[in-house]
Amino acid sequence: MSLPLHGTSVSDFSSEPSSSQVYHHNRRRSDVPPPIPPPRRRASSVSKPLGHSRTQSSAYSEGSQTAIGTSVRNSAEYLPDPYGEKTQQPYVSVSDLDFGGNPHIPSHHEQLQQKVEARRSSRLIIDEEQPAPQQPEQQQNKPEDSQHSPIIITKPKLPFRPRLAHFTWAWYTLVMSTGGLSLLIAAQPHQFSGLRQIGLVVYIINIILFVGVTSALITRFFLFAGTFKASLTHPREGFFFPTFFLSIATLITSTQRYAVPEPVDNGAPPQGPAGLLWVIQAAFWAYVVLTTIVAVGQYSFLFANSHRFLLDNMMPTWILPIFPIMLSGTIASVIAKTQEPSQAIPIITAGLTCQGLGVAVAGMMYAHMVGRLMQAGLPDREHRPGLFMCVGPPAFTALALIGLAQSLPANFDADLDGMLDAGMIQNMAIISAGFLWALSFWWFGIAVVAIIQAPPKYFHLGWWASVFPNTGFILATISLGKAFQNEPVLWFATVMSIFLLLMYGFVLFHHIRAVVVQDIMYPGKDEDVEDH
Repeated sequence: MSLPLHGTSVSDFSSEPSSSQVYHHNRRRSDVPPPIPPPRRRASSVSKPLGHSRTQSSAYSEGSQTAIGTSVRNSAEYLPDPYGEKTQQPYVSVSDLDFGGNPHIPSHHEQLQQKVEARRSSRLIIDEEQPAPQQPEQQQNKPEDSQHSPIIITKPKLPFRPRLAHFTWAWYTLVMSTGGLSLLIAAQPHQFSGLRQIGLVVYIINIILFVGVTSALITRFFLFAGTFKASLTHPREGFFFPTFFLSIATLITSTQRYAVPEPVDNGAPPQGPAGLLWVIQAAFWAYVVLTTIVAVGQYSFLFANSHRFLLDNMMPTWILPIFPIMLSGTIASVIAKTQEPSQAIPIITAGLTCQGLGVAVAGMMYAHMVGRLMQAGLPDREHRPGLFMCVGPPAFTALALIGLAQSLPANFDADLDGMLDAGMIQNMAIISAGFLWALSFWWFGIAVVAIIQAPPKYFHLGWWASVFPNTGFILATISLGKAFQNEPVLWFATVMSIFLLLMYGFVLFHHIRAVVVQDIMYPGKDEDVEDH
């Protein structure tokens, strides 16, 4: 038996290898599967103490890392940092390796504990050690008042052509308000020398405004393809399309007032050029047909289209599609006096039915409007002048009822039995007009109080609603004052006419100013943008 070599022992040649030799031998075998990567968790399984800053945490974790092989290092993923960055730490650290260098697979309980500690440490870092945002030195050196100064955004000045793309149907509110003012001047109970001439000048200006607005709209539709259809179907601008017909209504009635002499009584033969009377009569019937199509067609489109109009966002402009046909009664009450009796009766009948349709639909809209005000409150301060639109339907209906009754021939008797003569109809009209005038006055008070509570600051074309509907209210007051022969009521109407004239000048000034400073006819500033 030979002696052992130098530096060896007998135990090295034992037939049974040691446990460490078996372990390393198995590590070199190719059939042993690679180590299973550990579950996703933070690098260190040791929870960090309170007050541990982010810098200390990074240093602490980096000190615990070790080189564990290229395959493990390349396959390591990174955990998102609570500050939005990636933590440059693999999921495997020294604590994750067993004594032989293999990754240690933690138990389910250990994994849950590690997740809880990781979340706790991340919350502590965010809640306790998150640095406060630092202000630049320029802002720190500024005084306190300058740091809170408002930001002034200047609008770039646009040429006229791109601004013309935002010339909407709502511009006709200027035309119909000017026409209403000319009618109010002609109907004043207390006239003075030269007043009628002033009204005639306003009537001529209204014609010029109508031609100018119509030309601008036609130019817009030709220069910018597709804007005509878009304007009619827009959920906000489309409601102002009927103002075109309201402007025509004021032109027809103003022409009757200033171009045709008033008859002495209802039994007198018609005065004025026969051709002009025929033109006015033809214009009336054409107006009735067109406004009937608008009233049925536009509401049918609104009922069937894809827009969903919520009652919380209801605005008085929802009444506008029925407004033009309602004014057929007002036109009839003005022009029927100068027509032949055989032609006046059909005009009065058509005017009465159209007026009844308009006020009936407006009444249904009033129910929704009151529900909207009770549930959602008053509209935005910039749109509160639109509440005056609710003044118009009852006021113009009161005006039309009195005018239609007074336009009947003196010998009118439907059954020739004296049961329904002109005098009885006039009495019924006056009583009904009194009821409707009170409703109009109530809406007038609601609108005034709403505007006083929150006056609008930026001009919108809806401001003209404070002129035209109130014109009908004052005209109805004048008609009631004349019917009752009450001088205080007539003086009350005169005072209101002066205030309306001042309101017209106020709105007109802000209208012109808004065009100059680009508050209207500008992208995002007009009725072609839905902002209710």
